[in-house]
Amino acid sequence: MFKQSLWAAVTTPVRAGIAACLLLAAASGSAIAADNPYGLIDPGVISVGTMGDAKPYTFTTADGQFTGFDIELFLNVASRIGFPKEKVTFTGQEFSALLPSVANQRFDVAVAAIGTTEARKKTVDFSDGYLAGYLSVLTADGSIKDAATLKGKRLGVVQGTLQEAYATKNFTGTDLVKFPDNNSAVAALNNGTVDAHFLDYEAAKQYGERYPTLKIAVNIPSFDAPAGFVVRKGNDAFREALNKGLHEAMQDGTWKTLYEKWFPGSPMPDQYLPKK
Repeated sequence: MFKQSLWAAVTTPVRAGIAACLLLAAASGSAIAADNPYGLIDPGVISVGTMGDAKPYTFTTADGQFTGFDIELFLNVASRIGFPKEKVTFTGQEFSALLPSVANQRFDVAVAAIGTTEARKKTVDFSDGYLAGYLSVLTADGSIKDAATLKGKRLGVVQGTLQEAYATKNFTGTDLVKFPDNNSAVAALNNGTVDAHFLDYEAAKQYGERYPTLKIAVNIPSFDAPAGFVVRKGNDAFREALNKGLHEAMQDGTWKTLYEKWFPGSPMPDQYLPKK
């Protein structure tokens, strides 16, 4: 009643002016939403957090450019929702900082073969899955034959990864040594600081090719946590747009072409291939 009386006391011209201001504010808000339908930090650019040392997923070339399977796939998906290559920026970070950076709106999305887990979904949202594979133990020590022989060994893991979570739960009795990235862990493996390093199969294969003394000793399936693009919690419009672009890339064969380019000879999951 008090609010109604107060409004009635305002003169007609003043009321008209207030109403006009409210309409203008509403229209302005609608215009902002229309200009930024995906809730991006900068409406004209997609800001991407990634890694520079996770070959063949995401890595930097000699001239500092980001490339790899995830990078090329994301650029293709981004172009399908109206963002050409020059409107997508990539910034390298340690893996453990990627999800918090998206949650805190430093980046619009994180792209780095990031496995989808229930724990991670408490703070960020994921696109549909686009990659599944294996976790591998890389070693120069022939004494490691299986998970059981890791007991008592020093095993490198990259902090914040699926490998760290898996090793903590399953490799009891193993001394886990945490690193910010794969390069530093493999350097420690090469100089004998650790006995083995636990990482993604494709990355392990690449390091084995670079350093012939390193061999893959153990492979563990990880199909229950497919990689997805990470977006801010509740940013459904952006997530759904990325999903649409992803499914188009899978259906028209783009995903298959990129997979064959970056993972030659590796098994190809049927769920990401074109549906007939």
